[in-house]
Amino acid sequence: MTDFNRSVLPDAVRSNGATPNPWWANAVVYQIYPRSFQDTNGDGVGDLKGITSRLDYLADLGVDVLWLSPVYRSPQDDNGYDISDYQDIDPLFGTLEDMDELLAEAHRRGLKIVMDLVVNHTSDEHAWFQASRDKDDPHADWYWWRPARPGHEPGAPGAEPNRWGSYFGGSAWQYDPKRGEYYLHQYSRKQPDLNWENPEVRKAVYRMMNWWMDRGIDGFRMDVITQVSKTADKNGKLPGEDGCEIEDYPVGEEGYSSPFPWCSDGPRIDEFLAEMRREVFEGREGYMNVGEAPGITPARNEFITDPAHRELDMLFLFDHVGIDQEDSKWNTVPFEVRNLRARLADQQEAVKHAGWASLFFCNHDQPRVVSRWGDDTDRESRELSAKAFGMLLHMHRGTPYIYEGEELGMTNAHFTELGQYRDLEAINAYRQRVEEAKCQSPESMMAALALIGRDNSRTPMQWDASRYAGFTAPDAAVEPWIGVNPNHVEINAAEEFDDPDSVYTFYKKLIAMRHNNATVATGEWDLVAADSEQVYSFTRTSGDDTILVMVNLSDRTAQVPAEVAQLLEDGVGESQVLLSTYDAVHGVKSIARGELARWEGVVIQL
Repeated sequence: MTDFNRSVLPDAVRSNGATPNPWWANAVVYQIYPRSFQDTNGDGVGDLKGITSRLDYLADLGVDVLWLSPVYRSPQDDNGYDISDYQDIDPLFGTLEDMDELLAEAHRRGLKIVMDLVVNHTSDEHAWFQASRDKDDPHADWYWWRPARPGHEPGAPGAEPNRWGSYFGGSAWQYDPKRGEYYLHQYSRKQPDLNWENPEVRKAVYRMMNWWMDRGIDGFRMDVITQVSKTADKNGKLPGEDGCEIEDYPVGEEGYSSPFPWCSDGPRIDEFLAEMRREVFEGREGYMNVGEAPGITPARNEFITDPAHRELDMLFLFDHVGIDQEDSKWNTVPFEVRNLRARLADQQEAVKHAGWASLFFCNHDQPRVVSRWGDDTDRESRELSAKAFGMLLHMHRGTPYIYEGEELGMTNAHFTELGQYRDLEAINAYRQRVEEAKCQSPESMMAALALIGRDNSRTPMQWDASRYAGFTAPDAAVEPWIGVNPNHVEINAAEEFDDPDSVYTFYKKLIAMRHNNATVATGEWDLVAADSEQVYSFTRTSGDDTILVMVNLSDRTAQVPAEVAQLLEDGVGESQVLLSTYDAVHGVKSIARGELARWEGVVIQL
């Protein structure tokens, strides 16, 4: 693994502003979506024993940390992001003993395990929520309960406390006949929001987190953690509620206003995160915590991840993965290099002096980057564009995250029928936008789902060319829970493992550079040629050492920008090419001609 392969960064090298440098400053994280990674019992769903069986593959790849999407007990309404028991493993994935075995085997190989933590909301089947349905129970104020709008029959259309819509479609309020009130759910109606204003809620969350840390996990990735603090007036009323002093925003094309401005980066988020740090992480060593951060700007990222403020180590920002969406997630626009460059530059500039960046294009909520912004129409284009986006991401300053199969160049699912999708968000969005609000045509909605739907990243991991891609046995009685991508015959780990030109081998090189080159890991980042329509270029500098990165993010030849050409006026030799999406000879010839081939990326030692 990785502790043995990864150099220790000397304190003379500055990372996030902490001293000593945190161990994760030159680490690489690999996200596993357990239900799609490896099935060992033939039920069509991946499991913990499957992850354990693939640890040698992950250690060979060279990653340092494994982030697991939720494996807690859950009704699986949102694939485990609706948790009914935080301190048990869902039988779908195995047992607590299986989790202990995975921890022990990962640690034996030097791999750390970070668990997904979902505490903005629980499942409506969680014991806390069931107790809160009784107004006289001690848990009565653990969720956001509200009476019907005055003058309306509780449960009748229009009686909801305000006009907020759920991100998964429909109203963000669900009426509960037992309690006679509505509860807030920003996501599925089976995912009620916890009321973090109640200190007893926070204490219960911290107790649970400490239980897992004491069990031996190495930290948490915290789902939508920046939505736990809501904006309310001095009387505790939410915007749009009857009598609230804060006016809500107007309703949109789907007939609802959005809770997002009022539930993201709320007024007490810094207080809550600092309290969590004190109650769970202070006094512990070797951990890592990262927060999924809807609504957080690069400037706020700097504050929250600045070690002086003692909140979180890293955040996932989303401004860069929204560049191909306009007004609605489902209204897509063409990819433009300048938009990606502008967003990533903002993120990099914000943490020049303190704080840290998370680097990602893909995860369980995002499509495959090679299909989204690259070119997966043929093998050569797919491999080149997969390497180009991999190089671009991993040469930035921060901690890179690889999503399962990204290291193979896995593509979108290319589903053509709604019945092939399993994702609650996709199915609900189609119903609401096409069938109910009629604000989008069936054709454009299906095209949007095929481009950016979440199930694109959730098809089974492609291990080999067998019937079910090695995810489950080829003669398994139960098919995988979601369709296997037919291109697994060409794109799979067995095919790429020993191929020196494969996407997999390229990712191994990227990871090794992060481990062994302090300039790649922590060097200063400076943008070069900010106006190029095709080429994204920047330098990384540490003391007297400077590296130039330039990547043509298009399927046609691009001119080397004038600002870059100036840095290369003395010419480039093969020994200076640290990495290329083609090869060193090709890179040298391209630079000599003053142009980059399609999807050509080069890392040059200046």
